[in-house]
Amino acid sequence: MSKTLPYNRLETMKPIITHLWFDKQAEDAVAFYCSVFPNSKKGNTIYYNEEAAKMAQMPAGSVLTIDFELDGKPFVALNGGPAFKFTEAISLMIPCESQEELDHYWDKLSEGGEVQYCGWLKDKFGLSWQVVPAVVKQYLADPDPERVSRVVAAIMNSQKLDFATIEAAAAAGVRF
Repeated sequence: MSKTLPYNRLETMKPIITHLWFDKQAEDAVAFYCSVFPNSKKGNTIYYNEEAAKMAQMPAGSVLTIDFELDGKPFVALNGGPAFKFTEAISLMIPCESQEELDHYWDKLSEGGEVQYCGWLKDKFGLSWQVVPAVVKQYLADPDPERVSRVVAAIMNSQKLDFATIEAAAAAGVRF
């Protein structure tokens, strides 16, 4: 039986923090992500002590975790060893307001990574991202099923998404 939190607890709840597990690349990943996103910064770093290092099979004194923010959103990077890898089951979405913004994130995050379809890519650390026009969500919720079909087709037939192509699909009766 689940217990519901009292309403006042919801008002004071701390932000949910995305925790990213890396093999040994946490420092490089944090530096990279902070260089890509505005209003981003590295926070506290915690290092493996002797005991924790033995348990994790990591060098004592190496980075355990790094707190960081991407555009003001909190994250933690963990050097946890090779036990777990990123998969497409989790992705971070960047809703973009312009093609210029979309191109910036796509170009930076795909460098050294893997380009996929429908606005998805894996960065050089294996983390999946969706770099999409913010307006896509509105189009996918449109009550006109033909418009939704055209927009979905435009997305499905693309790797990096293009504002003009999606806008044209939404506006016209043209199928892609």
